[in-house]
Amino acid sequence: MDLILAAFIMGLAGSFHCVGMCGPIALALPLNRKSNLTKTTGILFYNMGRIATYVMLGIVLGFFGKGLKLAGILQYVSITIGVIIITSVLLPSLLKKISFTSQYYLKFNNWLKTKLGKYLTKKSNSSLFILGLLNGLLPCGLVWIAMVGSIAYGSISSGAQFMLFFGLGTLPMMFALPYFSSSISATFRTKMTKAIPYVMVLFGLLFILRGLNLDIPYISPALSEDGTEIKSCCKHH
Repeated sequence: MDLILAAFIMGLAGSFHCVGMCGPIALALPLNRKSNLTKTTGILFYNMGRIATYVMLGIVLGFFGKGLKLAGILQYVSITIGVIIITSVLLPSLLKKISFTSQYYLKFNNWLKTKLGKYLTKKSNSSLFILGLLNGLLPCGLVWIAMVGSIAYGSISSGAQFMLFFGLGTLPMMFALPYFSSSISATFRTKMTKAIPYVMVLFGLLFILRGLNLDIPYISPALSEDGTEIKSCCKHH
């Protein structure tokens, strides 16, 4: 239950960040605006594609987290994740020193932009679904945080669930953005992005607390050496 709540709230609170980062794509979606039904259907197809990519990423990272769990270091990884998140907010200049300029990254990024441009010109639900799939691969700090968060639960299914509910948390904002595009100003989007540092620090603290094994329900559950949650009612047996 703590996994679902943490992921959903992260997506819901962090979706303000999506207004600034993914907003331009969401506002440019090639929707069929003949009726509210066709517009709504198109937006849903786009978001289904986006969330599908998140789930696939969660499966991969959950597999990685399972390995860390078996190695008995998952709690330390959770603390490290929290520290990295908070550091990225308090000392953003450190992140600027990290350069994603590898040949493979640049090729992938160029390929992604080309594909996005191609499907932004096609008005069909299948194109909108593919746009969502591609959008889920765009470099985004919030998604990266969710991805490393999915590692902290130490299983493939948990990683997939974490990214699924993270995606569902972003759905209200990412649905409203293209639907009410004519009513959302650039100033409003800029103001919304200012909320994200506070959200990031909060979740950084939650990851640290989870790793500290303080036996606080939902926030810092007691964990065994292999990272499995210990039910409080059984601890004294």
